[in-house]
Amino acid sequence: MAVPKRRTSRSNTRHRRAQWKATAPDLVPIVVDGERVLVPRRLVAAYQRGLLTTR
Repeated sequence: MAVPKRRTSRSNTRHRRAQWKATAPDLVPIVVDGERVLVPRRLVAAYQRGLLTTR
């Protein structure tokens, strides 16, 4: 594991942590079994092929 060789300033630490904020995936409406469902864009093909199910 990498270990810092010297103390990082508070400003740099907080700036670095701010880069790691997660963003919510954009949801796309699709119809699965006659029901409109919002799914992440990268999973649309899997839902349409029937590889994933809702609930």
